[in-house]
Amino acid sequence: MTRTIPHTMPRTRGALTPGRPLADLTWLRVGGPAEWLFQPADTDDLAAFLKALPAEMPIFPIGVGSNLIVRDGGLRGVVIRLGRGFNAITVEDGRVRTGAAALDAHVARKAAAAGIDLGFLRTIPGAIGGALRMNAGCYGRYMADVLVEARAVTRAGEVVTLTPGDLDFSYRYSALPDGWVITEAVLQGPSGAPEALEAAMAEQLARRDATQPVRDRTAGSTFRNPAGYSSTGRADDVHDLKAWRVIDAAGMRGARRGGAVMNEMHPNFLTNAGGATAADLEGLGEAVRKRVLQHSGISLEWEIMRVGEPAPDKGKENKE
Repeated sequence: MTRTIPHTMPRTRGALTPGRPLADLTWLRVGGPAEWLFQPADTDDLAAFLKALPAEMPIFPIGVGSNLIVRDGGLRGVVIRLGRGFNAITVEDGRVRTGAAALDAHVARKAAAAGIDLGFLRTIPGAIGGALRMNAGCYGRYMADVLVEARAVTRAGEVVTLTPGDLDFSYRYSALPDGWVITEAVLQGPSGAPEALEAAMAEQLARRDATQPVRDRTAGSTFRNPAGYSSTGRADDVHDLKAWRVIDAAGMRGARRGGAVMNEMHPNFLTNAGGATAADLEGLGEAVRKRVLQHSGISLEWEIMRVGEPAPDKGKENKE
């Protein structure tokens, strides 16, 4: 891959790696390399790096890659992945302060032990930063309902505090500006007895495991529910139509392309059944969208993020 900037990069205390393969950092295990992968040591390191990074260099934050397809040609610019300096979880005065790299499930369990109900996070794959960015939720509760404030670093390297109003949450959406990196969140939920909260989470896990392919290589739900539903108070929030139903009705349960398959257990889970490329996965997803549109007139919207560039056309390269 041709590098966007062939000159020196800003000095960092964290790890800065050129040409880092990304497939092993995503749940679907596909995709090409990052031009640069930056793993900051802490917020100050991240802020200093972004401030010094030339404005024309694109950046893309990733979490644990649970909701992501990186295309086979990789990602230009700097991929930022938060790690150990951003995964602390503390509880104080009925609120949970958590780093953006903390896993949703870990936050739910730590909160429950302190008598705070954030149990909906227990079954959501991924980390808190990604959950905030996409207003993740389930069982009728969403990040919009529990966020007190968030901390982020802007593309210019400024550390800012954001309120729920700043993020303008809606279904699977927040208004976080491109290039901003969430580093921390303060969450608040209803109080409850720790034992009861743990039992409720165990029940949710059992329900999820009975209906979703948790042992297969997926990235969670592939498409948004057609009308969406959330608890942000908007007029179009509450609807019953589910993406898996329209996929199933269009005959796309079990559909395959290369190593990609729409899961037999739950047809809204795009799955790497072995040896799939990013092109296989995205191509199958687009074929599903086309078939559903033809069958029901519904245009499904991707919930999985697809980023980066397709693999180079080798035939074209050889001719050149």
